[in-house]
Amino acid sequence: MATNLYDVVIIGAGPVGLMLSTCLSRWGYKIKHIDNRPEPTVTGRADGIQPRSLDLLRNMGLKRKIMEYEPAKVYEVAFWDPSAKGIHRTGTWASCPKFIDARHPFTTLLHQGLIERVFIEDVEKNGTQIQRPWTITGFKNDGVDPTYPVEVNLAHVDGTASETVRAKYLFSGEGARSFVREQLKIGIKYKDPIAHVWGVMDGVVRTTFPDIKMKCTIHSDAGSIMVIPRESNMVRLYIQIASSTDKDWNPRKSATAEEVQQRAKDILKPYTISWDRVEWFSVYPIGQGIAERYTLDERVFMGGDACHTHSPKAGQGMNTAFLDAVNLAWKIHHVESGFAPRSLLSTYESERKLIAENLLDFDARYAKLFSARIPSAGEVAGAAEASDLEENEFIKTFKASCEFTSGYGVAYNPNTINWSPSHAAQHPLFLTSEKGTALRTGRTLPNATVTRAVDANVVHLEQEIPLNGSYRVYVFGGRPATTSRALSDLATHMATPTSFFATFAHKDKALDRYHEKHTPHTSFLSLLTIFNSPRSAIEIDDVLPPVFATYRDHVYADDVWDARVPEAKAAAHAKMGLDEEKGGVVVVRPDGYVGAVVRLEEGSGTCEALNKYFGAVTGRRMGEERASL
Repeated sequence: MATNLYDVVIIGAGPVGLMLSTCLSRWGYKIKHIDNRPEPTVTGRADGIQPRSLDLLRNMGLKRKIMEYEPAKVYEVAFWDPSAKGIHRTGTWASCPKFIDARHPFTTLLHQGLIERVFIEDVEKNGTQIQRPWTITGFKNDGVDPTYPVEVNLAHVDGTASETVRAKYLFSGEGARSFVREQLKIGIKYKDPIAHVWGVMDGVVRTTFPDIKMKCTIHSDAGSIMVIPRESNMVRLYIQIASSTDKDWNPRKSATAEEVQQRAKDILKPYTISWDRVEWFSVYPIGQGIAERYTLDERVFMGGDACHTHSPKAGQGMNTAFLDAVNLAWKIHHVESGFAPRSLLSTYESERKLIAENLLDFDARYAKLFSARIPSAGEVAGAAEASDLEENEFIKTFKASCEFTSGYGVAYNPNTINWSPSHAAQHPLFLTSEKGTALRTGRTLPNATVTRAVDANVVHLEQEIPLNGSYRVYVFGGRPATTSRALSDLATHMATPTSFFATFAHKDKALDRYHEKHTPHTSFLSLLTIFNSPRSAIEIDDVLPPVFATYRDHVYADDVWDARVPEAKAAAHAKMGLDEEKGGVVVVRPDGYVGAVVRLEEGSGTCEALNKYFGAVTGRRMGEERASL
């Protein structure tokens, strides 16, 4: 009997596995996806979706489905401290303060099982089924089949059936007790000894506590609680059970639901609380650990909790898992599509491990600072307003936490896909955040609101290309009268057969792609053009050469005022730090992070710089004349 062959075998149907499965299933890959649970998450687990993750879900067309479940939204966090009579509120702050330019300045809170359901429906629609309850029993990268080098042994959890398949890649999204990680003998490095044991309880409560619908951090003489509002009138309470400073400290300490409820009642005094029902309850120690490697051979990968464990209080577990999966998905896609060499896959570990290390460092530092002393109401207010007053460590750390926990603080280091002055691609027209642009490579593209030329719709520029696995090349065209020659020259050089634009052109020229608005010429990238001009003044065929005019659904007027840059005549140009008259070109990776920024100039230079960048990214020689017979 022939062995079944798959592009990717995914173990585990939690957030990281489902995000990877969703992306790759949409992009046409054959996926074997198993989970050892008989059904999706029923209760408990992760529930917080941060602002940057909401951007991602919207880009995937899944945000609306999440919102149909009417999740709780956290706009503010309330801070409660000890008082003579129990506890009192000392201040509130924005969950995502105004100094963060977010489309969705709130945290969304929804039962993980409902979030999983949205992803499962999408993967099934695209031909992938989650096989339950099945588990992995063994694997090896034996290279017997060079195209499908990984052999994977799978079995039903009751032992009644088994199957051996071959795959190009194996991915572990199994969680903290990863069989794959154990078999690879990859260790977990723990930052610090376990210092706290927490109880978590989801339920419907009756209480006189006034902020039960808010996210709250509560310190009292009886202990600490974090309050998290949930959908369907529920609330989640994280209750500190034990601490390493206790005289009878035991990191394996447990507690009954009744004991945890009594602890909550003591902490909340003088307010009262009782439970109509408890949906989920668990007690667990919090350890901060990170896997020493995310892969050994770039064929077997891990992500999510299999790689990093940390405190749930910052709400980062599911969000970090989402970004692990998207980072890996597009890189596998580019390697398998012939868009990039296999060396691209090495950037998965280097980029995502750095973020996990930063998260653990921040988590430990912030928790320590937070518990060292209770900040005054004035300090909390100062943090909320981002005032110009002298900032103490708490305010600085709070600001850092807001950017980090919102998701916008992710910053990848320079590498092959994130240009820097030390990059292999060198050309005088590359711009840096120190000179010529406000953008930093390895950071998300700032949001910008513009008017689409073809239909006068006001749209969010960063959302105009869906998560389809392609690079996004934003050509900020400045004033058409100033840049017409530069755009014409760029189009001329892009049309040459060896350019970054033409190298991966669709091979089947006979196929009608008139209605393919995102990738009519190549699946490698999409083109967007933004002019410093009123929409009514943009006649696409007059101001753009044919190469750009083909992408007529992605031509925009930069004519929408933005409070972030109130003096700007072209707000999108200004937010990118580009010259409003002369523009520039911004290359954005398939996952939404800036890859390179290039000056827009007359002549061949702009295309030369882009050829050099994409040549380094793809391992191809671009822009050079090819010998012909």
